[in-house]
Amino acid sequence: MLSLCKRKFKHFSDTADFRPGAYAVGCSNIEIGDRVVIRPGVMLFGESESLKTSITIEDNVMMGCGVHIYINNHKFDQMDIPLIDQGYYPDEAVILKNGCWIGANSILLPGVTVGKNSVIGAGSIVARSIPDGVVAVGSPAKIIKEIKK
Repeated sequence: MLSLCKRKFKHFSDTADFRPGAYAVGCSNIEIGDRVVIRPGVMLFGESESLKTSITIEDNVMMGCGVHIYINNHKFDQMDIPLIDQGYYPDEAVILKNGCWIGANSILLPGVTVGKNSVIGAGSIVARSIPDGVVAVGSPAKIIKEIKK
């Protein structure tokens, strides 16, 4: 599996763990750092024609089962045009900073950054960036705790 990942991804560390059942689209735009754990059911949607790097996962990041990461979203602004025909908003990169933990079944929307050593509670929807050293939960994810140094 490691040799396949190293060929497909823009960067894939020798110490990263992409578990069976995880899935990625647009691997050539995705960077995965050292000691990253990507559990079964994770879906990385990184296909982009406009971004050189669409998803960056820094070192020591953990992702629980069923996490989804998106870099784009459908347009839905015009009532007179079917949603399927409205196209997409521009792609926006997603960044997971060093040491963060994304809880199972969480969804990260386009353009968000999850800060260094932050925790996203299971089942959260992250619609805005989360700073370093906090716990955020819910839909949309809100900060509930600062992690002490």
